[in-house]
Amino acid sequence: MKSGLLVAASIALAGALLLSAQTRLGYGSTSLYGAGDASSRAWWAPGENLTLVARWNYDDPEGTVGILNANGAFPVKGHPFFDPIGSNGRACVTCHQPADAMSLSTASVRERWLETHGEDPLFATVDGANCPDQPRAAESSHSLLLQRGLVRIPLAWPPKDVQPDFKLEVLRDPTGCNLSAKYGLKSATPVVNVYRRPRPTANLRYILQTGTPHSPARIMADAREHTLESQAISAAFGHLEMKAHPSAEQIDTIVAFESQVYSAQSMHRMGGRFNDAGLPSGIDPEGLLQNVKTPAGAEIFGLFPAWRDPPPSIREMEPIRQLRISSTRGLDLFLNRRFGSAKQTCAQCHDGRMTGASPAMVPVDIGTTNAPTWTDTTGLPVFRITCNSGRVIDSTDPGRALITGRCADVGAIAAQQLRGLSARAPYFVNGSAKTLRDLVDYYDRRFTIGFTDVEKQDLINFLSVL
Repeated sequence: MKSGLLVAASIALAGALLLSAQTRLGYGSTSLYGAGDASSRAWWAPGENLTLVARWNYDDPEGTVGILNANGAFPVKGHPFFDPIGSNGRACVTCHQPADAMSLSTASVRERWLETHGEDPLFATVDGANCPDQPRAAESSHSLLLQRGLVRIPLAWPPKDVQPDFKLEVLRDPTGCNLSAKYGLKSATPVVNVYRRPRPTANLRYILQTGTPHSPARIMADAREHTLESQAISAAFGHLEMKAHPSAEQIDTIVAFESQVYSAQSMHRMGGRFNDAGLPSGIDPEGLLQNVKTPAGAEIFGLFPAWRDPPPSIREMEPIRQLRISSTRGLDLFLNRRFGSAKQTCAQCHDGRMTGASPAMVPVDIGTTNAPTWTDTTGLPVFRITCNSGRVIDSTDPGRALITGRCADVGAIAAQQLRGLSARAPYFVNGSAKTLRDLVDYYDRRFTIGFTDVEKQDLINFLSVL
């Protein structure tokens, strides 16, 4: 145990030295990559007259995240993913930023608030405020977005053509939205308001491959959308407040972009750049692209064979060697460490090929939103679910149950893909895990796994290179 901790400490120290050296060399700098007139700024504002290049890298806390457009560079002006096609100044890119692995990090949200004094379209009150009736200019109105990266999701209650097998009541309503006479359960068109993280719009070709003819892939945390087309239409009306139905051409263009864009970590501050000789299968955005047409059935992220036995050029760089070997140990834990009464592994719920998304995006209750195992509930609504069977569940987000009306689905959330994690903190559907360590610690507590400190660090290192 002591020797393991010494190894972990030496990795951290060596990593700090390596990061300093890489910074001097220009590694991790957005100015090092890309071509054309693409912006070197991290934030992509709607309607800019710029070109999104074929490959671009952005700094993140662990190194750089890479964005790859398989179809090559294209101008974003006039492109419906990047243009404000709705009425509130937003575009799809507003909540799906390339620098955040095509998602949205709280670091970006807070920076945008400070730079624009809250006037960026991101903070449109429709869902960027805790409730639409709260003052746009007040920071407190956007606390869940600023602190957790959450947007408001209003869902009709009860669902159309569904007879729920439970009763839903509001126990706590800190945002005031669920008991609102205009926006909540007491409104003319009753809705339940929950608050969720934007999911990445990258690597979706793999996400859609998780489905089968009998169980088609679904999209979103509650698996309510069946296709990218339906999701785009729903987002246009809701998040962008589009007044007219988007055209078929607009939807086709959005879907085409989302189907060819890939995102993954491309350089690690301790593990070096990933595009060296012996590139592991499926790592780095190019690795994802190269594996699009390979047969399914291989290990989820490949076995990182080149990292288990680093070549001589890498062996001479001890910090890189240590990080990569640690990552392979983390992969082994992810694939093989069994826990819980069912003796499951991490990979059983995160087994989507090359992404780690859940199979066919099947929602599962891992306890993050339901008492007593729920994570930080600060600022979130609390609902009481009373099932026809007599079971009572308190939840900050009933998840899939808000779509199916089934008590058995309360708290069920589709497992997220694991690519680009370092660029898009915080984690979990409610943004309650601020770091990868918080995420690993939760699973360790929740399922009484018993990870050692070194094993936790190995898992964190593995997740941080994806």
